[in-house]
Amino acid sequence: MDLKDVSTQSAEIRNRYHDLEKQIHGSVWSVEEDALAFLTDAGLVGRFTMDNQGRWPSEDKELLPSKIGECVWWLAVLAERMELDFADCVEQFLNERLTALE
Repeated sequence: MDLKDVSTQSAEIRNRYHDLEKQIHGSVWSVEEDALAFLTDAGLVGRFTMDNQGRWPSEDKELLPSKIGECVWWLAVLAERMELDFADCVEQFLNERLTALE
């Protein structure tokens, strides 16, 4: 799967969640609420990573791969909602780092 596919599928899934948010809350989450949800999941990646490395006990250690995937999903969603191309964002970052480290 390439990053363009990630973006397309992420937007499709997020649109379905928007439908649920409208049913439950009467409106979709704001970009800021999406960012906060991402940060919550990123924090869980941190905890599950600590568990994976034997530094913090967790009963949910099997969730690490899913939470890593969910964080990528959130980043693709955030990029799309702010009218950024997710693949371009990743490519730009990687190119900048490679250039900086030469």
